[in-house]
Amino acid sequence: MRDPYEVLDISPAASLDEIKSAYRKAARLYHPDKNPSPDAAARFREVQTAYELLGDEARRREYDALRRRNLIDDPLQEAASLWNAYIEKVIT
Repeated sequence: MRDPYEVLDISPAASLDEIKSAYRKAARLYHPDKNPSPDAAARFREVQTAYELLGDEARRREYDALRRRNLIDDPLQEAASLWNAYIEKVIT
């Protein structure tokens, strides 16, 4: 599953009103009755799933907590930093 913030094209700091507005815009764009593209139905379901997650405050809090735990900007830099801190503690 793609990041729901990316699916709705919003920032993680978006308010509930911004989420709802982005959902409505994307739903109009990808609704199978309005969009003849063969992947419109799949994109519409993806938009719905993203809104179901982000539109519910409790589910959004859980998702954001999980996202923060799993999100490391630069894994190699983080690993090097942890390794260097460990070596420094061992040597001193």
